[in-house]
Amino acid sequence: MRQRKLRNRIARRENCENLRIPYEIPSFDLRQIDLSRSYFDFEEIFGNTNPVYMEIGCGKGQFATEFAKKNPDVNIIGVECVKDVLIQACEKTQQQNISNIRYLEMKAEYLPIFIKEKSVAGIFLNFSTPFPKKSHAKHRLTSPDFLNIYKKILCDGGVIEQKTDSQVLFESSIENFSQNGFELYNISLDLHKSNFEGNIVTEYEQRFVEQGLPIYRLEAKLKK
Repeated sequence: MRQRKLRNRIARRENCENLRIPYEIPSFDLRQIDLSRSYFDFEEIFGNTNPVYMEIGCGKGQFATEFAKKNPDVNIIGVECVKDVLIQACEKTQQQNISNIRYLEMKAEYLPIFIKEKSVAGIFLNFSTPFPKKSHAKHRLTSPDFLNIYKKILCDGGVIEQKTDSQVLFESSIENFSQNGFELYNISLDLHKSNFEGNIVTEYEQRFVEQGLPIYRLEAKLKK
């Protein structure tokens, strides 16, 4: 479904600039990404030295906002590349006056330019676009290229948590994690019929559960 263009989008975007992390993409070839670095200073951004988590593909911010409220002693960055969707995420956070969350309008490919190695405590991948066609598999957020990015920015012991309604994406993710140096934990083929506690339900998740669809979940940690 195509995202409807927001009314008053420019004014609404400007109204929540305090929640957005500013940056400039340098002019370079992604194949030469190691030649260009401009790391964010998390302590300056959040005003503290608390652990930083990331949700890549945060959508309208339901998960990130709830996670921030439930975990006031950590910080979270919601990453989203769709402009209007990110505006709505910022507004959701702004309405609830939450201080330990920031948003980043960026494609995940560019994260290594701005995120220092071993600086992220954990990564959440909630209902990422599944790209079910094999020809589009490289675009999945658990493809080997993206896993290599996560390997660089995750702290030692950092965990990736994934949830999806797509069996194709889930099976592909298990294969890619296993073949790229990760160990898998807490694998669930139907999260809402399991004994897992502490789940934060996203907008998409609620819709899928109401339709009777299973939710797949896993945790992945780099092998020592």
